[in-house]
Amino acid sequence: MGNGGSALKVCAGHQGGINWLSLSPDGQRLLTGSEDGTARLWSTADSQCHGHLQGHESYITFCHLENEAAFTCSADHTIRKWDVVTGQCLAIYRGHTSIVNRILVAKDYLFSGSYDRTARCWSVDKEKQIQEFRGHRNCVLTLAHYSSKDVLEEEEEEEEEEEKVSRDLLVTGSTDCTVKVWWVSSGRCYQTLLGHTGAVLCLILDAPNRELFSGSTDYTIRTWNIVTGEQLKVFKEHQGSVICLELVNRHLYSGSADRTVKCWLVDTGERIQTYKAHKHSVSTLKYHAGILFTGSGDACARAFNSRSGVLQKIFRGHKFIINCIQIHNELLYTASHDGTLRIWDIRGICKRNKRRLKKDRSAQGRGSQKGSLSRLFNNKVGCIVQQENGE
Repeated sequence: MGNGGSALKVCAGHQGGINWLSLSPDGQRLLTGSEDGTARLWSTADSQCHGHLQGHESYITFCHLENEAAFTCSADHTIRKWDVVTGQCLAIYRGHTSIVNRILVAKDYLFSGSYDRTARCWSVDKEKQIQEFRGHRNCVLTLAHYSSKDVLEEEEEEEEEEEKVSRDLLVTGSTDCTVKVWWVSSGRCYQTLLGHTGAVLCLILDAPNRELFSGSTDYTIRTWNIVTGEQLKVFKEHQGSVICLELVNRHLYSGSADRTVKCWLVDTGERIQTYKAHKHSVSTLKYHAGILFTGSGDACARAFNSRSGVLQKIFRGHKFIINCIQIHNELLYTASHDGTLRIWDIRGICKRNKRRLKKDRSAQGRGSQKGSLSRLFNNKVGCIVQQENGE
């Protein structure tokens, strides 16, 4: 297990902690949103700041980057759209009456969730609210979106004839312990998913398989049939709040305040691996090429072999919690509450992992592989999660 050594570059323009990091779909830019009320655009080509987005009147909670536009939401109750070339603010979306926790961009829609207990849908181009989703009894923390045509059969869609003008659905997770599914066109609640006994901190959707996964402060992950609302499985082995989820090839990875990540087989509910070594909560996850990267409240990022659970590298240098990570061109980007964006070279461990995978496949081909090797494998939640582990 190697030490991460020094970062290739430390980007230190912000005057406050970085709460979120977003990578553009084309991989050319990164966007950081900060406690200092500003966002910054960084080029992945030269790691330089090419845009300083100023205008919010309070801290930025979350950000999202498209190829041509950036979106930020803030404790000032607003969402802003920005031109990524000029840095000009193109639109301000007003209507929420409290902190906006999360945004999601899908098609021509912009969705938002807030401490005001509502989620809202906006027209991206017209700077206008289209719909309000009201029904949660506490703040909306996390969002997901899908289209009914992705999950419903034709006969099922006929039952929802009144909603066929728009087949889009929004999923919201709240501190009221519920998950709700809404028709975007009408704002009507389609399903309320009951079962959690704590705040819902994270959601991940697998529309082709009609499944939704939710992680909570009740220490569990639950999986739901997104059409019927039926609870399918409960994953119960964590000893702390479930903060983040990642789904890869029917393997579910869950990061927790209990200082571990666990890997589960979605189809059976079996827990097949636990990734240890963290000294504080696991705040963020990213799977890449057979390697599981984690960020933690102990200010370190880590790389694990996703199959064996072996810790391969620790990336040290941050001073506070790592809130978000991204990976592009075999570079690891880590954004921290210490206000810095750090860039790390991960080519070495990626190459070693590829050689190991090749060796494993070769051994399997000779019939010498045994047992377990046949098993293949974007919010600041500190205000919600209790301190379940000591410093």
